[in-house]
This record gives sequence, C-alpha cells and structure tokens, in this order.
Amino acid sequence: MRIAVTGREGQVARSLVERGALAGHEVIPIGRPALDLAGDPQHIMAAIESVRPEAIVSAAAYTAVDRAESEPDLAFAVNERGAGAVAEAAAELRVPLVHLSTDYVFDGGKDAPYLEEDEPCPAGTYGASKLAGERAVLAASANCAILRTAWVYSPFGSNFARTMLRLASERDEVGVVADQRGNPTSALDIADGVLAVVSNLASKSDPACRGLFHMTAAGDASWAEFAAAIFRASTDAGGPTAEVKPLTSAEYPTPARRPANSRLDSSKLARIHGIGLPEWQTSLQEVVMRLLRSECEKQGEDR
Repeated sequence: MRIAVTGREGQVARSLVERGALAGHEVIPIGRPALDLAGDPQHIMAAIESVRPEAIVSAAAYTAVDRAESEPDLAFAVNERGAGAVAEAAAELRVPLVHLSTDYVFDGGKDAPYLEEDEPCPAGTYGASKLAGERAVLAASANCAILRTAWVYSPFGSNFARTMLRLASERDEVGVVADQRGNPTSALDIADGVLAVVSNLASKSDPACRGLFHMTAAGDASWAEFAAAIFRASTDAGGPTAEVKPLTSAEYPTPARRPANSRLDSSKLARIHGIGLPEWQTSLQEVVMRLLRSECEKQGEDR
C-alpha cells in the first residue's frame, strides 16, 4: 500500500518508514517546505495529492508542550487547522486516514486509565490544540481513526530515553518526577499499530473501525520508574547508568502543567481492531540498545 505520512523527522514518521518497508508498504513522508501544516490548506492538499496515496497517516504536529503556552496561535494553526486540512485532503482523495493524538487531552485527574468515552479536559494549550484537531478531523473525514498515544520514545530524535542516557553519561544521579504515571510507548510499536489500523480501514467497511481509539503500550510507570528501567537496560547492554532521585512535580515546575495520570485504556483497540501493543519493558530493551549503538557510531565518526 502507498501511504503518505505527514512529517519527516518525527519519531512516529521515521518509525513508519522503517516498519512500513518491513511490512511491504511504500511509506512516503512529507514535511516542510513541501508540507507546512500552518500554511494554506490548498498547498497542504497539493502536497499530499502529489504522492498519490492510498492511505494517509497524520503524524506531524506542534509538540512543544511548554512553548505552546507562549505560542497558542501557532499550536492551533498546526494542530487544529493543519490537521483538519489533512483530513479534508483524505476525504477529497477518498482514502482512509489515521490521525495521531495525545493523552494531553485529559487533565490527569482521574484515578484510573482513561477511556475513549471520558470527557476530555485539557490542562494546557498543547492539549487543547490537539483536542481541537481531533474534532476538526472527525468533522472532515468519515473514513478515519484517531489514535491517542502517550509518552513516546524511540531510537530517533529527541525523547526521554535518549535524554536519560545522555544524563547518565554525565552524572551519577538524575532527578526524575515520580508523581506522574503513564504508558511509556515505543514509536516502533506505534508504527506497527498504525499500519495495522490503516490496513483495517482499507479492507473493512465496519463503522466500528472508525472513530476514536487509545493506543499505548501495555503496563504503566512513573517517569522515575521509566528512568530506572532505562538505566537497567543500559547497564545490561554495557552502557551508562545513574541513580534515580525521585522528585515531585512541585520540585520540577514547567510552564505547562503535566497530567498526574496519563494512563490510557487501550482495550477498545484490541476489541475492535485486534491490536495490542507489547509490554513497555520489552520494547524498551531494543530502543536502548539502538540508542547506545547510534551513540557509539557517532563517537566513532567524531574521532
């Protein structure tokens, strides 16, 4: 299948290129300057139409959570209007669409994992812009699935796992927030899940396959527990390690408030699409090994 993916450098976009090739798909990432989600909707349509896709994955987004508080217009331009324009292109081309969203549409006040039926209540600009994007996508395309995911890490780009490994190489102790919980989810697993949903949308007419779904790894952790697991995996692979110093959110203030509970219940995805992502601890091993290997290769090139 020929699949257009918005974004070129993002973790999920790069994972889709890798996993798509393994699954026999032709995945074509489209990014700036050809595709600017804050730009003219007609240009967005032209950029997507030019690759003649059989399906579209809307993966690109404004993801600077803290900076969004000072750049709300840009966040909404990309995450609402840009996402809506991509969905309009999918509808015009009559191809299925998978759109990626986030746990930040919730404020984290629930004591249990969030269900798709729970009322969204974003605590910051980023979450509000992504929620507005979900609604714009649903309004523009009937043949779409929105997949909310969370705590994404991968062998690509900047992410929590890479940051922890860098800090472990610089110091003996790392302070990490311990009172926020979520589902650490590998972008490689997300890519596998997205490709499976795309195939279902293309082959099944069942309306139940469309709409809103949660898609995260099995199991949950705090950021501090996630960091400790990264260091254990690094130790096993001969990489750097550090002690984790648990912090409260109050001890690590950020411009945008993070949800205390980011856990998402993915049982609907399993029930309807037959898709369940692996336990996060299992997927973490591969990502840490690849990050360590890429760092060794980089150091070799720098010599």
